[in-house]
Amino acid sequence: MAELLGGVSLLEAIAVVLAVVYLLLAIRQINWCWLAAFISSVLSIFVFAAAQLYMQSVLQVFYAGMAVYGWWQWTRGSGADDGPVHVHTWPLRRHLAALAGVTMLSVAFASGLRFTAQAMPLLDSFVTVASMLTTWMVARKLLENWIYWFVIDAVSIYLYVSQGLMLYAGLFVVYLVLVVIGFRQWQADLRQAVTT
Repeated sequence: MAELLGGVSLLEAIAVVLAVVYLLLAIRQINWCWLAAFISSVLSIFVFAAAQLYMQSVLQVFYAGMAVYGWWQWTRGSGADDGPVHVHTWPLRRHLAALAGVTMLSVAFASGLRFTAQAMPLLDSFVTVASMLTTWMVARKLLENWIYWFVIDAVSIYLYVSQGLMLYAGLFVVYLVLVVIGFRQWQADLRQAVTT
């Protein structure tokens, strides 16, 4: 175990713990999840930059901004009369458009990174672009965010292991389990809202 965690920094450890706290609170739709997300993201910026995963660092900047947006959406909503957002779904055409956009942007970013020291530019770009979309989906309480996260987290495990970020890889193994729980919880909340 010591060898496995030998390269883990205190910064990485704190960021990972706060990331788990974020997800556990998000599953229960507790607004404080966004504070944990914000602090975790700020710390992770530096961890990923040191690992030469620059798109992951950019993603963490985005996550920090989305934590503020998510807090606002979950507590005040978009300004409509109905208040904070509630769990809802998208039609298939929106998902197809979203997936096409993620694919095109991932290829574009990867092409732009080919002249840098960027590790695994296509996978890193995919994880970054897809995570940006999916974080926005969480802030808007779209049920399908959990399905997107399952795919993103599986790809992230490979990416982090390849760069020696074992604690982050372990975090995403835990995430794979938690996203299933999150999907079921939000699905039950949606069903309850529809029947009441």
